[in-house]
Amino acid sequence: MNYTQSAPPAGPAPIQFHDAKEQGVKFQLHIGASSILLIFVTLCLVSFAVLSIVSANADSKLTGKVLERSEEYYNACNTAQAALATMDVALAEAYRNASTREEYYNSLGAAENYSFEVSVNSSQVLSVAVQVLYPEEAGDPFYEITTWRVISAAPAGTTIE
Repeated sequence: MNYTQSAPPAGPAPIQFHDAKEQGVKFQLHIGASSILLIFVTLCLVSFAVLSIVSANADSKLTGKVLERSEEYYNACNTAQAALATMDVALAEAYRNASTREEYYNSLGAAENYSFEVSVNSSQVLSVAVQVLYPEEAGDPFYEITTWRVISAAPAGTTIE
């Protein structure tokens, strides 16, 4: 047997570069399902965020309108309560000056029912109606509220469709 020692290679094998077009290799961009899913989820989150902002803005505007209408209503209620307090004082005075039921009602005039309206806003009024009572005992009321409601006050000649 002949043992000869061969010399190790002098270095790594040389790298040969070939043009991709010569070998028929096409470069393709592989996005992949995970990338498409990530894009879809991002678009969904952005659209939900925009919808949330729009909804919050609409809710804010509605809250402002409700607040304004509530303030108008309670201001009208306060005005009506002041009118009722004035009526209560006048009825108490008439009661003190009258000795009988007939004299009490005669001092008030022929009407036993009174009504008035207080403007809530340009399109609504608070309608209040009271029935005058003759107090039988001390502490009994001088009147009973028979109507307390908000009525739409459409200008004359307009129709609601």
